[in-house]
Amino acid sequence: MKKLIKILFCFILIVSVLSSAPAYANYNAVYEKSLTDSGDNPIYAGIYLMINLDNDTVIFEKDADKQTAPASLTKIMTATVVLENCKNLDEEVEADYSTIHLLDGTGSSMVGLEPGEKMSVKNLLYCMLVRSGNDAANVLAMHIGGSMEGFVKMMNDKAAALGCKKTISYDRLAPCEDCNGTGGAEGAQEKQCGRCHGTGYVTTVQRSFLGQVQSSSPCPDCHGEGTVIDHPCETCDGQGRTPSHEKIDIDIPAGVSTGRQLRVSGFGEAGLRGEPSGDLIVNVRVADHERFKRNGDDLYLVSDISIAQAALGCEIEVEGIMPDEVVKVTVPAGTQYGDTVSVNNYGMPRIGGGGSRGRLIVQLRVVVPTNLSNKQHELLRAFADEMGDDVASGKKSVTDRIKSALDDILD
Repeated sequence: MKKLIKILFCFILIVSVLSSAPAYANYNAVYEKSLTDSGDNPIYAGIYLMINLDNDTVIFEKDADKQTAPASLTKIMTATVVLENCKNLDEEVEADYSTIHLLDGTGSSMVGLEPGEKMSVKNLLYCMLVRSGNDAANVLAMHIGGSMEGFVKMMNDKAAALGCKKTISYDRLAPCEDCNGTGGAEGAQEKQCGRCHGTGYVTTVQRSFLGQVQSSSPCPDCHGEGTVIDHPCETCDGQGRTPSHEKIDIDIPAGVSTGRQLRVSGFGEAGLRGEPSGDLIVNVRVADHERFKRNGDDLYLVSDISIAQAALGCEIEVEGIMPDEVVKVTVPAGTQYGDTVSVNNYGMPRIGGGGSRGRLIVQLRVVVPTNLSNKQHELLRAFADEMGDDVASGKKSVTDRIKSALDDILD
């Protein structure tokens, strides 16, 4: 994690150096044109933004507010998940054919890994973060997550545990910019609706075989308001609102769960002719995690222990959901396969819980060894005799006896 922070600091430092150039904010169009039209160093990016960090002045930009895929920014989360789930950064990883060729024809930035090539996790991180190698990112994702889908789930669950901002886009009726939501042109005034005479409703009478049927409905001219604009705004036709495609940042609280609704006040449909806007309701869906299962604020995790650990008891360490979190779990003597041990305050953060968290519930899986040495065979047979258990005779083939003899010599 410290190395990741150092890399990110270097990135920030580079951006700061670039932004220390004179802030030609008033010459945005000229400066941008000189850069994009230059034959020496043209800008090919469809979206870009340069900011002077000293005074937060935008030097130049193109479609900076346009919603798009996060692209290489996802490499920061990729590195975070890798660093938390890889204990040995010197571990070598082999790039397989299918992982590398997922990027064929995409025009992705790559470092040129070849199928079968081996590289340490540390160097793959360098290739991903410094050279922006998507092939290195794919190899790391497959190594840690087992599949692309599995790694994406790990990143999504990490984002939910940390809390984050999410940019969403949606369509709504927003206040008309030309009339500021009033519905009237410049100098226009409200007057009583001539059709409903200010009541907001019109009454219709229909004849039927039962006689006359009378009904009331909102006035179509004033939409139930009782007043109309004498000179309506041409843009919104006097409604005070127009269709708009909006984009906003939403704070996602740490510990949020699927099905939770987040309310954003004032970002729903705009009211008619200056009436207050409604609220935007966001339904949250959290992707599943590769290792953890969730039930409310509790997290479930499966961990392996040996027969000796199960019988005698022990203390094991497991990785928690939070960055660099290690949880110590006490396994009681006599633990059976499938038994669970819970550790308080290591689950998901409780929303509004003042920093408290749910439980981490570890299901213990007793692993039976398959390749036993001669000494282990003898000890287990002595244990079986002591317990009065019937076990296989254990007669070995000539090959097994030769192997056992060699094992004894080497031991």
